Amino acid sequence: MGNLDLFSLEGKTAVITGGAGVLGSEIAIGLGKAGAQLAIADIISTKEIIERAKKAGIKAKGYFIDVMDPKKIEKCAKEIMSDLEKIDILVNCAGGNSKNATTSEELSFFDLPLDALEKVVSLNLFGGAILPAQVFGKIMMKNEDGGSIINISSMNAFRPLTRIPGYSAAKAAVSNFTQWLAVHLTQEYNRKLRVNAIAPGFFSTKQNKYLLWTEEGKLSERGKTIIAHTPMGRFGEPEELIGTCIWLASDASRFVTGTVVPIDGGFNAFSGV
Repeated sequence: MGNLDLFSLEGKTAVITGGAGVLGSEIAIGLGKAGAQLAIADIISTKEIIERAKKAGIKAKGYFIDVMDPKKIEKCAKEIMSDLEKIDILVNCAGGNSKNATTSEELSFFDLPLDALEKVVSLNLFGGAILPAQVFGKIMMKNEDGGSIINISSMNAFRPLTRIPGYSAAKAAVSNFTQWLAVHLTQEYNRKLRVNAIAPGFFSTKQNKYLLWTEEGKLSERGKTIIAHTPMGRFGEPEELIGTCIWLASDASRFVTGTVVPIDGGFNAFSGV
């Protein structure tokens, strides 16, 4: 086996929750180009990403999932197993923030509504990591060759950012849970079943556009501060998450578990001086 063959995902099946989103869809296509067949699961339509995958010669099928409902996750998992017979890789891409859980001139921390905070924490921690890991992990632990679960953490897990307390707390919990689950699964169930996370830095998407850009299309003060504190001097592109995900999903990282890998243009390494 050549060195590059270590990164091949040929013969593997990857489930991507939140796979129709901006980051999830890019990661899915990247895994597909590395050889994996894809089960793209989301609460929104997967039609566009499935068509894109097939045009790229990738075997892919879309599934409905509500990551906040264990029964619907189980139904999705049964459909995937019926169609594809096994699951080797799980990438938990579901998540997001809410404007109602974000402090601003109009909304102080003291007035943040509980339901908005609960929704953000629940979506990112329970829906974005714990609940899918319970359902899909139970299937994956039976694999003779183990498998790889990849969660999506954030820079917020390393350094809580201003204005987004719920999202920061949730992503810190995702990182902690990733480490906990990595130890638990290897010690209790399958030595070859690995759990890691990536921690994206700042990627300009529809979700955070209102924080990074003005209505005139110029960088907001927050956006300027982020760029100033990112040594590479720019926002990340969604496809720049792919390489790390392929590494974590493949045999190239078969002795790597319980890690959280920053993909941030140097943001976490920069002290500001």
